[in-house]
Amino acid sequence: MTVKIGGKDCRIGIALSGGGFRAAAFHLGMLRKLHALQLLQGIDLLTCVSGGSIAGAALAANWSSGIDTALDKLDEYLRTKSIAVGSVIGGFLDPFESRLDKLAESYDRDLFGEELLSTLQHGPRIYLNATNIATGNMFFFVAGGGSASKAEMGEHELGVVDAGTFKISNAVAASSAFPPVFGPLRLDPDVYPPAEQVGYVTLTDGGVYDNLGINPGLRVERNKLDYLITSDGGKPFTNTSAPTEAGSMVLKAALDILMEQVRGLQFDRMQHRHLAGKGPKPLWFSIDSVEGQAKPGDATFASSISTNLKRLNKDEMIVLQRHGGALVEARLRSYAPELLEAV
Repeated sequence: MTVKIGGKDCRIGIALSGGGFRAAAFHLGMLRKLHALQLLQGIDLLTCVSGGSIAGAALAANWSSGIDTALDKLDEYLRTKSIAVGSVIGGFLDPFESRLDKLAESYDRDLFGEELLSTLQHGPRIYLNATNIATGNMFFFVAGGGSASKAEMGEHELGVVDAGTFKISNAVAASSAFPPVFGPLRLDPDVYPPAEQVGYVTLTDGGVYDNLGINPGLRVERNKLDYLITSDGGKPFTNTSAPTEAGSMVLKAALDILMEQVRGLQFDRMQHRHLAGKGPKPLWFSIDSVEGQAKPGDATFASSISTNLKRLNKDEMIVLQRHGGALVEARLRSYAPELLEAV
């Protein structure tokens, strides 16, 4: 799908980061604003990871029912459902199903109704990204983009196969299987034949490889975009006045610092590729961004909300959606005002 800018057909992609229900609600506000600006219906690509996969898949799965209906269903889900605790406890108590199985079942029950990836063909092309522990690569599930497109899964090293009969819930569960809370999704060769090269593959949270979810949007040979809007609802690193000395907490802090460095490098990568003529024009914003916030304190409050899979209260939903919507509009007006004139 394209939008017309100055007589030219342009393709817009959206990257939805990880960050649990907090990120999903932040993305929801951004998506509502794009819809109000009459841009969302022309989006060509969604690339999602973890909490962003919950939001993106919910939109894609209900696209044919109307965008307003799809966004309202996601809104209700984030306000009323908590899945982390139930999935963890259920996985411990049930000897026949894992915590990840319970997570996928909750997605089926509350969001996707056991629908398959092949049913997403009516909306934009969507990538649900996970991390392949066997190879260290990004592993994607991709669907949508019209009746001529087919659903696929795989990665660049092992290969890509048809995924039309793979359930949406399992793809989203793999993308949002935050370790160590949820174990990885195992794919044997009978489901993913290229797995024979390594015996089998195990898929964990896509944020381990790329928590912004931008990689498919930068693959110009497959997804040639003109713009890439990146909504970062992940956990920003914050200064502390009392740094820990405990071993386990030092490890956690070290991982947080590593993720922050990767996050910064990803933003630089987008900018450098665009300036070199090898990538789309990047428009990014993060949940801790003060510039563009609708009300003083929105960035601080939104950033303080936990990144788990627990339902959000009324105030959290209001601020997260308001903040996501305000930031995307501010970035568009400052750096891509031509998109506001798109038809």
